[in-house]
Amino acid sequence: MGLSILFYNTGIRLYKGAVSLAARIGGNRKAGLWVEGRRNLWPALTAAMAGDQPVAWVHAASLGEFEQGRPVLEAIRAQYPRHRILLTFFSPSGYEVRKDYPGADHVCYLPLDTPGNARRFLDIVRPQLAIFIKYEFWYHFLTALEARNIPVLLISGIFRRQQVFFKSYGSLFRRLLTGMDHLFVQDENSLSLLQNIGIQHASVAGDTRFDRVWALRANPVRFPNVRRFLHTDNVLVAGSTWEEDEKLLAEWWYNSGRQGRQLVVAPHEISEARLKQVEALFPDAVRYSVCGQSTKDSVLLIDNVGMLSSLYNYGRVAYVGGGFGKAGIHNLLEPAAFGKPVIIGPVYHQFHEAKMLVERKGALVVDSVEGLHRNMEALRDEHYYRQTAAINTQFVEEHQGATRKIMDYIQEKRFLTRE
Repeated sequence: MGLSILFYNTGIRLYKGAVSLAARIGGNRKAGLWVEGRRNLWPALTAAMAGDQPVAWVHAASLGEFEQGRPVLEAIRAQYPRHRILLTFFSPSGYEVRKDYPGADHVCYLPLDTPGNARRFLDIVRPQLAIFIKYEFWYHFLTALEARNIPVLLISGIFRRQQVFFKSYGSLFRRLLTGMDHLFVQDENSLSLLQNIGIQHASVAGDTRFDRVWALRANPVRFPNVRRFLHTDNVLVAGSTWEEDEKLLAEWWYNSGRQGRQLVVAPHEISEARLKQVEALFPDAVRYSVCGQSTKDSVLLIDNVGMLSSLYNYGRVAYVGGGFGKAGIHNLLEPAAFGKPVIIGPVYHQFHEAKMLVERKGALVVDSVEGLHRNMEALRDEHYYRQTAAINTQFVEEHQGATRKIMDYIQEKRFLTRE
């Protein structure tokens, strides 16, 4: 164990050095935000956590995990109004978008995982409960929480056999799972993997993303500029796209896709370099930040973060990117909740909800321009379109309820007090 911790601590120091180097010499924007965001972390955290009001701490790796855990955070706010909520992020892609999130009393970066930082953080925050969303198993923070008898929950956890917990050399990280109070996982496979290594304090609650996207369906954000730009209801919204997705879409669009349609492209990354890449593929694209009413421009390029979850509501069909890369597709539950047929690339098998929607024929898989054209033409048929859309709506509706299970457990264990 001592050698494992030595390697872990060395890895943390090397990671910090690599990020600092990328920020200082390489000019990497994300690395720069990561470093700068932690520079004056402690004074602001100390001021925000002053006083005796109890604190619930919620940690998300990035924006996707925050949106996933958001229903639980908002349920805590509603049911335990006297508690302050501290929201922390590891990644700039979460913090920079949600640093002004009104549902939390304070939002900040998580300090680097060292023994000193963990002690200092907990001395300042003194949380009654810590909630980690999906993953992020930081050794020193979790062992410090356990040593102080502070309850720790994992919500919407997902585990796969290739993860370190299930390897012969993974005892250090298995120990972290043992120290948590309860692990709420998304599926039976995750539960079985945990039970096979002796983790019994776990249960299947489902994925809180279903609760989040269903709430968005009920109260979608409106974008008047988007509505003015679109002059047809026959719109394909392509979200979280990568370069391979955009090449496929561009080839289809300029050969057979444009007739009677408009296209909205929301890239996964919105650096200036990436936006220019997309504009090179779509010469008639107009950026959202400068768009107005149009009757001729066909492609709307989204050049900010945070719109996509509600933007899908403006489409007739959704294309969810990532399915041509190693990491796989992004969140297809957002368009599914709005009852949109979803088109994805071939790399999706590591995502439970994607596999289920493909099996039900609510998500359509393409691996070529011909496949994209064939599926888009098939969806012109109104009966087939409505059938596919209904499959997705029903799928999301029937998988709600994870938030309620988690909140019932918090209440049963009295981790937070109402008085």
